[in-house]
Amino acid sequence: MPHPFKQPPRALDRDAFVARFGAVYEHSPWIAEAVFEAGLTPRHDRPSGMHEAMRAVVESAGRERQLALLRAHPDLAGRVAVAGELSRQSTSEQTGAGLDKCSPEEAARFTALNEAYNAKFGFPFIIAVKGKDRREILNAFETRSAYDSASEFRTNLDEVHRIALFRLREL
Repeated sequence: MPHPFKQPPRALDRDAFVARFGAVYEHSPWIAEAVFEAGLTPRHDRPSGMHEAMRAVVESAGRERQLALLRAHPDLAGRVAVAGELSRQSTSEQTGAGLDKCSPEEAARFTALNEAYNAKFGFPFIIAVKGKDRREILNAFETRSAYDSASEFRTNLDEVHRIALFRLREL
């Protein structure tokens, strides 16, 4: 059974709760705010229960809010990463996958894929990079770039949820 959080979320006031869980979904504290406002129960004291609650908020948010969530994510190995302007979590995740060590050819490939993907879909390519290397990420990027918009929207939301679960487990 997954371990509970070190400090039970139910013991936190609203500000402390949002400060702790607001970054679980990239630049989208509204998700943590909604979970808190809905009321915390003992199930929220475990990463799996918190994840279920946060996922439910996203899934019921409507397409425009979901699109804003997708657009809050940075490009992989993109300009924001190179400039050192990623969130602490994204920096750690991209560094863990070796995206900070791209060869010039890999960096150029990521840039081209990011631009083409954004132009086609209107949101960035998102993948939970934990446990993956640059080659796996580039392969997934190239494969998924051929998919249709509805499929990629859903896949990206699923990947965002995976990232959130990894982040919750790290808390």
